Amino acid sequence: MPAPQKSRLGRGLGGLIAHATPAKSAAAAAEPVAADPKALAAPAVAAPGYQEIAVNLIEPSPYQARREIPAEQLAELAESIRAEGLLQPIVVRRQGAKFQLIAGERRWRAFQQLGLKTIPARLVEAGNASAAAIGLIENLQREGLNPLEEAHGYASLIRDFDLTQDAAAGRVGRGRATVANSLRLLALDAELQGYVGKNLLSVGHAKVLLGVTEAAQRALLARRIIADGLSVRAAEQLVQAGKPGAAGRRRKLPATDSSAVADVEKRLTSHLGARVALQHTPKLGKIIIEYRGNEDLQRILEKLGVGT
Repeated sequence: MPAPQKSRLGRGLGGLIAHATPAKSAAAAAEPVAADPKALAAPAVAAPGYQEIAVNLIEPSPYQARREIPAEQLAELAESIRAEGLLQPIVVRRQGAKFQLIAGERRWRAFQQLGLKTIPARLVEAGNASAAAIGLIENLQREGLNPLEEAHGYASLIRDFDLTQDAAAGRVGRGRATVANSLRLLALDAELQGYVGKNLLSVGHAKVLLGVTEAAQRALLARRIIADGLSVRAAEQLVQAGKPGAAGRRRKLPATDSSAVADVEKRLTSHLGARVALQHTPKLGKIIIEYRGNEDLQRILEKLGVGT
């Protein structure tokens, strides 16, 4: 496995775990486990805070920020553990007769995939907020969240533990501005959040899209960015080109007109079976119809009565 990267957070995972209280009943090893699967399941040498825990007694954290673990990544990790052993134990806390993961869900799932019965773990006593913060820090440092997962992680800390943005930022050792900018991604429409989550749109693109007020326009611009491979700068220029000019020729529509435009967009979208955006002013306007490929274009043309 690659060497651990140097922490890029002000308060590292190691430091935060170091301040968690080791569980009183602890036995087992912090040493890397042998590559042989049978050896992986064998009891290890006793060390404070560590013990071998049955894989089936461990439950995932409800505060896990990662939404999905790609199957190919999990397979690679499992193969690495099979070949080299587990280089860093997972972190858990006791929950009744079972244990709850704090850090190391990918490693735990890799052990499940390998069919191993026990896994080396560090057993600590930590409250809910500390457990959530430790899990988020580990994902940020070791296993990499996509920007949307990171935003959901911060939102969970704030929502579930009644923290301010300042307090949440302090928990994970990041600046308040970093957390605030990340949380802005959650203001995007679900479709656009999906693009960011799949890394089809960058955070820079997302910031540009957040400056577009109309949902239909945001969606059309997002799809064009992806289809044409537009840079953030090109997307900014596209947005600027559609904004009111210095001479003020295009004025913001009154609320009644905006409602009428939205209604027309909705009816056209329903009639054509394609997303439609209406750019309207009292003297000039545009209707933008989105289509997917030649066949879809032909279908829309037939709907409009101009099919070839």
